[in-house]
Amino acid sequence: MLIGLWIRDVVLIEALDLSIGPGLTVLTGETGAGKSIILDALGLATGARADAGLVRRGAAQAAASAVFAPAPDHPVWEILEEKGLSYGRDEDLVLRRTLSADGRSRAFVNDQATGVGVLKEIGEALLEVHGQHETVGLLDARTHRPLLDAFGGLAGQVEAVKAAWHGWREARQKVEELHRLVDQAAAETEELTLRLAEIERLDPREGEEAELAGERALLGAAEKSLAEIGAARDVFDGLSARVAGAVRSLDRARERALSAGAAEEVAAVRRLAEASAALDRVLIEAQEAEAAIDLAAEAFAFEPDRLEKAEERLFDLRGLARKLGVSVEELPTLRARFAERLRAVETSGDELKAAEAALAAARSAYLAAAGTLSAARRAAGDRLAAAVMAELAPLKLEKARFQVAVEPLAEARAGPAGVDDVAFQIATNPGAPFGDLAAIASGGELARFALALKAALAGRGAGPQPLMIFDEVDQGVGGAVADAVGLRLKRLAADAQVLVVTHSPQVAARGDAHWRIAKAGEGERLRTAVEPLSAAEREEELARMLSGAEITDAARAAARALMHA
Repeated sequence: MLIGLWIRDVVLIEALDLSIGPGLTVLTGETGAGKSIILDALGLATGARADAGLVRRGAAQAAASAVFAPAPDHPVWEILEEKGLSYGRDEDLVLRRTLSADGRSRAFVNDQATGVGVLKEIGEALLEVHGQHETVGLLDARTHRPLLDAFGGLAGQVEAVKAAWHGWREARQKVEELHRLVDQAAAETEELTLRLAEIERLDPREGEEAELAGERALLGAAEKSLAEIGAARDVFDGLSARVAGAVRSLDRARERALSAGAAEEVAAVRRLAEASAALDRVLIEAQEAEAAIDLAAEAFAFEPDRLEKAEERLFDLRGLARKLGVSVEELPTLRARFAERLRAVETSGDELKAAEAALAAARSAYLAAAGTLSAARRAAGDRLAAAVMAELAPLKLEKARFQVAVEPLAEARAGPAGVDDVAFQIATNPGAPFGDLAAIASGGELARFALALKAALAGRGAGPQPLMIFDEVDQGVGGAVADAVGLRLKRLAADAQVLVVTHSPQVAARGDAHWRIAKAGEGERLRTAVEPLSAAEREEELARMLSGAEITDAARAAARALMHA
């Protein structure tokens, strides 16, 4: 909903701040008073085409801001998100644009600079204009299919078709991917087989490179190590015999001392026993050390060609890794990957057949759902055509005929919305062929037709409604037709915000709010002013519209009757 319009230096408006409420707001005033300037300013703020002629004479630039309060589920928020503009769904949305006297303009959304194209896209989501010189919204055929679906209450079927479409697309993508993999794998089979054979011939083990590198380093040092071990072993040559002889000599000395009558407690005898025991321990330790050195020497007693074999193995592994563009550590993983890809080639035929069967099923499911939706759309189109036709005669469009064309699309153009091209078409005269809505030549007729269509669509669950602007939709009609226009505008305004510029008292009397547009001043000081009217002032304005320059009591009575009709 539009809640405010701020205008500065636009044509004859120097400064104007308007607060706008819900329902039907009517703008009246004498011809030339500047009613269209309000719409021009709103168009400036919402991205419509503008030229330097909108800048008030003597001013450096024109500026207009439109403040909207969209519902949290309004699609305009998705546009802001797509464009990278910050927003809060619980806050007002401010569209602002400045236009300098040299024709350059700048656009802002919530005070964030953006392009005029972005401003226009946002504006088109927030309002529709139907008038003498332009009609936007309904003339865009892209809006016809969602409008028909909303009218027919087809949201459930539309969602079913959308889900079926995504299922079909995923199945198609899977088949395409499998075809690609099969073709690629088949082309690589020979090379994969060769590479896998090379890896299997070497049979690399995880962690083998580190083991081989360590072994090579150890083997390279083995020769020097054995020499050192030999030198250590030489120390023990004859050592055991000499120690054993020393033990025997001490034992003999101890026995002589005892045979000479010395007791065990004699110091010399005791010392000889201790020395002999110590040498016994030395003999045992020496024998153990000699055995340990022999074991160490055996550990370094490698096969003569073991170093050569380790280096050759390491060279082969690293050479294959370089050839395949991986590290040695990755060879076991690559081996498993090559084997898996070869198995995939062997089983891909069966998998591809299953995927193609699933694709055929998904396509059939989509076409069935889309066919059901097409039938429902044709039925809804007939109902909508009947509803619109019922609205045309009271609006002085009794010669016009309306139809909803639901044409099948080629399968290549099928999409998540189904297989239908939906277009609203009209024939303006009996016998004339149906054509696009743009075939209506008269701006007034086109605006009234838009009103008829909107009236037929009203209250059919079409989601958040944009602000609808009707500019002199009653041009060239009066009496009962003008009253029919006012009645339909009032009906539309029950569920949406409607702004109408009118010369018809029958239309103006239906307004929830009434603004009078007038000029004030003279010459270059001429300005346009907007005055919200009270109930009494509305009656006087309606009387003026009924009687002209001289307002009569009869006109006032007629005005009161219109207001209370």
